[in-house]
Amino acid sequence: MKAPFHDRAAAGRTLARMLLRYRASETLVLAIPSGGVPVALEIAAALALPLEVVPVSKVLLPWNSEAGYGAVAFDGSLWIDPTAAKRWNLTREQMDQGIAEARAKVERRNLRLRAARALPEVAGRTAILVDDGIAAGSTMRAAIAALRKLAPAQIVVAVPTAHESALEAIGELADEVCCANVRGGLRFAVAHAYEIWSDLTDDEVARMLGL
Repeated sequence: MKAPFHDRAAAGRTLARMLLRYRASETLVLAIPSGGVPVALEIAAALALPLEVVPVSKVLLPWNSEAGYGAVAFDGSLWIDPTAAKRWNLTREQMDQGIAEARAKVERRNLRLRAARALPEVAGRTAILVDDGIAAGSTMRAAIAALRKLAPAQIVVAVPTAHESALEAIGELADEVCCANVRGGLRFAVAHAYEIWSDLTDDEVARMLGL
């Protein structure tokens, strides 16, 4: 079956058409790196909105470089799924190591992609929070929780693709959800929504941002 999006940029253009009501407003576009950046760049350009990067990193299982059970947000705050941690029978040492690695990744990206700059004023403004997809949802959960502390008028989650169960859970946390491709099933992967998809390095993301 043909993937719904050619690449992340094409997916961003699709989302931009779904978000036209926010064009040329006081809205902020906030991209979760790395995959969310090329999506968000297209949204920000099409809607004439400012773009900021908000690093978030999954707390990974010790034996899996993709699957996580929590995340560290751009402000250093932590969200852990206690049910998942218990299900995997993780030790305190394993959790501490995973959290430390996630914190280090967020700090590295804050320095590389934000030069440790503070975010612009978020209070009272709409924030469009962008990633390239939602599988389990831990990254987006952590980002929303951190963003809530800054008192935005509303949080709009915008993703090209998502698993239906994760999207439903995120919908209870965000004020609005914009998703072009919702799928179910046991074998969900964000990459399957794209004809061209690869992991992006921090250097590639920095070049996209003109850094």
